Amino acid sequence: MAMPETDSSVPKLFGTDGVRGTAGQYPLDHATVRRIGAALVRALPPSARQPRILIGRDTRESGPWIEGDLAESASGEGASVVRAGVMPTPAVAYLTQLNGFDLGVVVSASHNPFEDNGIKVFSGSGEKFTEEVERVVESIVADASWRPTHGGGGESAGPSLVDAYTAHLRDVFPEIGLLKGTRLVIDCANGATTPIAGQLFQTLGLDATVIGNAPDGRNINLNCGSTHPERLSETVVRTGAHMGVAFDGDGDRAIFVDELGRVVNGDAVMLMCSRQLRQEGRLRGNAVVATVMSNVGLELALSELGIALVRCPVGDRYVMNEMLARGLSLGGEQSGHIIFSDHLFTGDGLCTALNVLRTVALSRRSLAELATDLVSYPQVLLNVRVREKVDTERLPAVDAVINQVRSRVVGQGRLLVRYSGTEPLLRVMIEGKDEGEIRAWAQEIADVVQREIGV
Repeated sequence: MAMPETDSSVPKLFGTDGVRGTAGQYPLDHATVRRIGAALVRALPPSARQPRILIGRDTRESGPWIEGDLAESASGEGASVVRAGVMPTPAVAYLTQLNGFDLGVVVSASHNPFEDNGIKVFSGSGEKFTEEVERVVESIVADASWRPTHGGGGESAGPSLVDAYTAHLRDVFPEIGLLKGTRLVIDCANGATTPIAGQLFQTLGLDATVIGNAPDGRNINLNCGSTHPERLSETVVRTGAHMGVAFDGDGDRAIFVDELGRVVNGDAVMLMCSRQLRQEGRLRGNAVVATVMSNVGLELALSELGIALVRCPVGDRYVMNEMLARGLSLGGEQSGHIIFSDHLFTGDGLCTALNVLRTVALSRRSLAELATDLVSYPQVLLNVRVREKVDTERLPAVDAVINQVRSRVVGQGRLLVRYSGTEPLLRVMIEGKDEGEIRAWAQEIADVVQREIGV
């Protein structure tokens, strides 16, 4: 059953990954952004006197003014603000915890096109805000009894801040010398990893070729990065590289390609890394967290290794929450958001890349060989743009076709129908043995949804 967003008398600002929208339009217009910046400070406990806030952003052209509005309104509430400029989301999360900031704020819309932007918030422990805290912030923003006060613009961060993050990454793979000279292609998606990714891998002794590293404010994620790995695949094959890795716009996810140019997604990464961690006695709980979107093939392969798979809703926040509740080491999403809790409780594309490189080195197997251990069932995913998010059980025609298809899938695959948490989309996902068959079934559902509530 696909459920709509919860109704509330207070306008809902936060989705599954922070505040998201078109830059310049509500809720990312100047007035609302300023209220959000001030509300974040007001929502802190009274013990946080003159709180310290770190703000980073990706390369979108709207990033500087949103960063500026947040800094000025937070400063107006008495906060001390450090502006890091272009910096990956996981770097902000890590440095917030390391340096004792009360909040870390990221201005980014991740893998979305440049017209969009967003605001993600991390607590002082480097974890994403809980939904309870987000509701408090929303209530403060909606309270018309106060107005933001204009403060200073904050201070710019020095190079030592990002240096601490790259030093942390180097500690992920102390055995990096085992891969010295490995030819690696890196796609930075013209995004937040651009300033540091190439230099990081080159200083580790890898022969790194960098693409997607010329941001102009509008080309972030444009035919590049983790959502468009075609150019990466072509470059790996053309240059004879051993493997390639593509990040998304804010650097919290990574997708790989092997030496033959074949895409290796998050499911394969979780399988190979969980096996390696278990061999080292570092796979706490002997289980991995994955979302409902991960292929049933991952579940079967982990089971053969004696490793349990714990499923959760889509969103790295839910992966993190499940890992925290169970005390687990590894979790992630098929899309490339992978969390290694020994290092950080949020997705980190650079950390994921180093863990994959480490697994390749210690297993003495190529990425292609490791990826073949995952036998995925065919999976079809269709997105239908909708004008409203209505509970599918309240749409008789949609409910009927979903139940018909579910009865066909039972015992040989999975059906998942859900609304996107960040876009006006209904997602229809089916896994089964015959791709042509499940594609036709998914299209049946999509056609009825389009007729009933499509745009």
